[in-house]
Amino acid sequence: MNKIIILNGPNLNLLGEREKEKYGNITLKDIENNCNDFAKKNNIEITLFQSNIEGELVNKIQEARKDYAGLIINAGGYTHTSVAIHDALKILKIPIIELHITNIYNREDFRHKSLISKTASGIICGFGTEGYIMAIQAMKVYLKK
Repeated sequence: MNKIIILNGPNLNLLGEREKEKYGNITLKDIENNCNDFAKKNNIEITLFQSNIEGELVNKIQEARKDYAGLIINAGGYTHTSVAIHDALKILKIPIIELHITNIYNREDFRHKSLISKTASGIICGFGTEGYIMAIQAMKVYLKK
């Protein structure tokens, strides 16, 4: 099974509008289109989901344990605050890749702590929106193991 779910947390729906100096002009829709194109070329089935609501992300993570072979998550601000997302990810027996557009260790001190990292098979941060394609490529490697 080559099904991957990519989850995006709060405020990522405003990419292209917010903090362009950090995130650029690319929208979440652009990222989704790029991911879909790459996945199709690589025979990978992906589902993309974004929510500003923590509980909706937790529900998707819980559903992933039965429906997907891998999970990629850019939890946005919830990375640093959500015990609920951490606990949901801990339940999974599939590879998890933590993803960030910016380098969280190059930013404000409160962003240096990730509650997700200990649940992740790997972390990709600081490569801009290209990190999404890198994460799919990395997941492809995990799924071959």
